[in-house]
Amino acid sequence: MNRLQGAASPYLLQHADNPVDWWPWCAEAFAEAAARNVPVLLSVGYAACHWCHVMAHESFADPEVAELMNRHFVNVKVDREERPDVDAVYMAATQAMTGQGGWPMTCFLTPTGEPFHCGTYYPPRPHPALPSFRQLLTAVVDAWTTRGEQVRQAAGEIAERLRAQTAPLPEAAVTEDVLAGAVTTLLGEYDRDHGGFGGAPKFPPAMVLEFLLRHHERTGSAEALSLVVGTAEAMAAGGIHDQLAGGFARYSVDAGWVVPHFEKMLYDNALLLSAYTHAWRVTGRPRLRAVAEDTAEFLLRDLGTAQGGFAASLDADTEGVEGLTYVWTPAQLREVLGPDDGAWAADLLGVTEQGSFEHGTSTLRMPAAPDDPARWSRVRAALLDARSRRPQPARDDKVVTAWNGLAIRALAEAGTALGRPDWVAAAERAADLLLTTHLVAGRLLRASRDGRAGSAAGVLEDYACLAAGLLALHQATGRADRLVAAGDLLDVALARFADPEVSGLFHDTADDAEQLVGRPADPTDNATPAGASALADALLTASALAGADRAARYREHAEFALARAGVLAARAPRFAGMWLSVAEALAHGPVQVAVVGGTDDPARAELHATALAAAPGGAVVLAGEPDGANAPLLAGRPLLAGRAAAYVCRGYVCDRPVDTAAALRAALSVARG
Repeated sequence: MNRLQGAASPYLLQHADNPVDWWPWCAEAFAEAAARNVPVLLSVGYAACHWCHVMAHESFADPEVAELMNRHFVNVKVDREERPDVDAVYMAATQAMTGQGGWPMTCFLTPTGEPFHCGTYYPPRPHPALPSFRQLLTAVVDAWTTRGEQVRQAAGEIAERLRAQTAPLPEAAVTEDVLAGAVTTLLGEYDRDHGGFGGAPKFPPAMVLEFLLRHHERTGSAEALSLVVGTAEAMAAGGIHDQLAGGFARYSVDAGWVVPHFEKMLYDNALLLSAYTHAWRVTGRPRLRAVAEDTAEFLLRDLGTAQGGFAASLDADTEGVEGLTYVWTPAQLREVLGPDDGAWAADLLGVTEQGSFEHGTSTLRMPAAPDDPARWSRVRAALLDARSRRPQPARDDKVVTAWNGLAIRALAEAGTALGRPDWVAAAERAADLLLTTHLVAGRLLRASRDGRAGSAAGVLEDYACLAAGLLALHQATGRADRLVAAGDLLDVALARFADPEVSGLFHDTADDAEQLVGRPADPTDNATPAGASALADALLTASALAGADRAARYREHAEFALARAGVLAARAPRFAGMWLSVAEALAHGPVQVAVVGGTDDPARAELHATALAAAPGGAVVLAGEPDGANAPLLAGRPLLAGRAAAYVCRGYVCDRPVDTAAALRAALSVARG
């Protein structure tokens, strides 16, 4: 009996027709394992995962393998995006046992949930250093039946060691020396040939770019800015960037950004939309603006849902073939474009007879700007139209709270900076969906699909990222209810996720959440910000926007959390990008700009536009009526001799109000360091 038929998760539904007797993660599954005295086989993955599909096809669809699994195990399938807490606990075990991790993740547990053997992908036939999946199953069954007590004892010891490893980092301030040292470390890890950091595989470092931008703005560091420009331009030119439809793939399998792992994730594109918007604002480079615009359009067109939210991802595969939708040969270009345009496009986009991918196909790259923009516009439209008639990758259309929070923030900021009110409106619709569907009795749920919320509780990143998105909307629209809603979420996060005994430590699960074999509290910024760093960011922003009753408390908690991550920021800045960005904003004050004037006053509009262009990263900027009753940042800030005015503050120190764009630029130039 396969129990996944009624699941909300598209990933679980992909396995609903397997001959495996799958259970969703639930107490009943573990009770069944205890009653049968068999181990739990936990398989964790996500809908866009290429190797998850491969293992499903090779093993989970095999009736003989399924019969072995059903007879000797209780089989539990988990969508890591729906249950990041479960994924975090057992990924820590997998990494501890094997030295590496990834998905699909395959873990064997006692009926009490303690892991005793973990791994990732297992092939249908043995490899030199890897048993076949069937061999693994047979070995685990033998160990359980012949040495069951030893296995249970070992599992208990493993679980205890994992709990010990989650001890918080010691407190350490993120000082000016730490911030400068992080830039020095990143300079040493920078790939001067291809941009980015480290070698293959190479991931888009959106949060690190944000830190480097803020550091440049505050200190004038040319080195920090060079890393941003070099990386952003290289990614924009590479195959990781969809040259036809916009948006970015999850990572590049090579160091040169040529061949992507083709899945497209909402969180990557939301973070990169923010990074490219901010990089354009600082540098004025047209290509960076164009990438931001294309990325926003990709979010709206390809990931937007009917209910107003944003889908989690597009699959890496199309009809079981990775990259089928996206790659080209010279002959295919000529077939669509004709001989002249086909040859021109092949040269422009790096499509060769030898190919840059598999079977003579090439990903599309654009190392240099087209010499004929009008021709490129026409060619691009024709290729995109032809591509749209190819088979398309599947879409995981569940709406994840945290990732939608990232998208709300990115669209609100980009829409305001680039003069696109339709993007801000899209962010508003997504916020409305989350606040009406995901927020139940003051608590967040993790995800929804087709407007129906799932049962998984929200984790720390859900509260933090949605709060940050609502704060961005408050600044973009002036709506007081967005600030109130953000404050309510932050108050729940402080009450439910903070450790009562360790200052600055935040757990990823609430104090009343389901009790797992460990309570995760990962401070590391990876593909997405850590829950704690996202919370510190939202708290600091809220402290600059909220009323006096909350501002000091929010800032204090942000500072406590940042101190708990000081060791990480100093030792591994590539994995502390959000923390370092928070530290830069804190070092800057953060900068606050309040612009007051009548709604239709062109002078207010000019001051507001100047503030948006000139304020440093991490600043808060709000425009509204003078002495705004529902906007604490505007309270007590009247017009200046009857004229629209701007008030610039840094931390607890404010400048004299100004009423011209030139004076505001000068004030912000000082505030930028």
